[in-house]
Amino acid sequence: MIGNLSRRERVLITLGAVTALLIIGWIGLVQPIRERQRIAEELAPIREQVLARRQELVARRAAIAAELEATNGRLDALSARFLPGATPAVAASELQKLVKEMAAQATTEVRSERILPPVERAELLEIPLEITVSGDIRQLVDLLARLDRAPKLLAVQDLKVRVVNISQPKDLLATLTLSGFILPSSIRT
Repeated sequence: MIGNLSRRERVLITLGAVTALLIIGWIGLVQPIRERQRIAEELAPIREQVLARRQELVARRAAIAAELEATNGRLDALSARFLPGATPAVAASELQKLVKEMAAQATTEVRSERILPPVERAELLEIPLEITVSGDIRQLVDLLARLDRAPKLLAVQDLKVRVVNISQPKDLLATLTLSGFILPSSIRT
């Protein structure tokens, strides 16, 4: 079929085929390569900034490790102030024991005590205890001071003070609602 064509037609067909190959080569090869180069040139400054930040982090590695160690130490020291025990019942028992010891040291008389239901406070579990003690004003102040200086983290949620005998207002009856805290077992490591 090509043999029937004139020389001029063959040259035109060849030129058309070469032109088509050049256009396909340009669209299929050259333009994608140029586009990738343009994108790479645009991303180069951003990549340099990211590299500089990462190099800075690597250079500060020792300082970051020291900060992490200090933070872990503070966390360990603070977590030692939580009540021992994995369950609320065990923690409540420890809280009762601690408060009774402090009440005995302050020479107040424990009249009653009641464990209240635990309350979730963000990532902590609050263990409340209601305790009623009697004594004179100095003994109650001493007890409150001891609770404030307790080795465990205790919070006085409520305090009600009343006179035992109105005719002889020497002894006071105080009802305290105290709370200790534990980490729920799902958070402990």
